[in-house]
Amino acid sequence: MSIVTKTGDHGTTGLMYNRRVPKFHPRIQACGAVDELNSALGMARSTTAHAEKRLRMETVQKELVGLMGELATLPEDWEKYKKDGYAQLSGEMTSRLEAWIKELEAKNISFNGWATPGANLHSGSLDMARSICRRAERHVCELQETAGLNNPEPLIYLNRLSDLLWLMARDAEAEK
Repeated sequence: MSIVTKTGDHGTTGLMYNRRVPKFHPRIQACGAVDELNSALGMARSTTAHAEKRLRMETVQKELVGLMGELATLPEDWEKYKKDGYAQLSGEMTSRLEAWIKELEAKNISFNGWATPGANLHSGSLDMARSICRRAERHVCELQETAGLNNPEPLIYLNRLSDLLWLMARDAEAEK
C-alpha cells in the first residue's frame, strides 16, 4: 500500500469512520496542532539522556496519538469509537501530569520574570513543545466552541501538559 492515496488532492482529508472534511476544518486544525506537539515532544525527548524524562515524554506522545483519534471523530460516530476500543484521554492521565508537576514544584525551581527559551538544547526543545501545546489547546478550545468535544478531558489535559512542559524546561535549564 502506498502513502500516496490522492484522496486529498482536492482539499479534503479523512476523519475516523471514512468521514471527509475540508483540510481547514476545526477538527483538522486541532489534530494538526496536536500532531505538531507530538513531533516537538519527540524532538525534546531526543535531547535528553535521562531515562525517566524520556519515558514520561514518550508516554505523553502515545496519549497524544489517542487524542488525535478522539479529535478526528465526529459526534455522531463517538459511540462507535468508544465501542471499537480506541484510546480516550481520562482524568487519570491528567492526574498523572499533575503528580509530575508536583514533583517538579517540590524542587523549588527558581525563575526571575519571563523565561527566555534556549539556555540549552533540551530546555529550548521543551519550550518549543510548550508553545505548540498552547496552540493545540487554543485549537481544541475553538473546536469545543464550534462543534463540541466528545470528551471534556482534552482541554484540561493540554492545559496541564503546557504547565508541565514549562516546569520541565525550567528544570532543564539547570542542566547547562
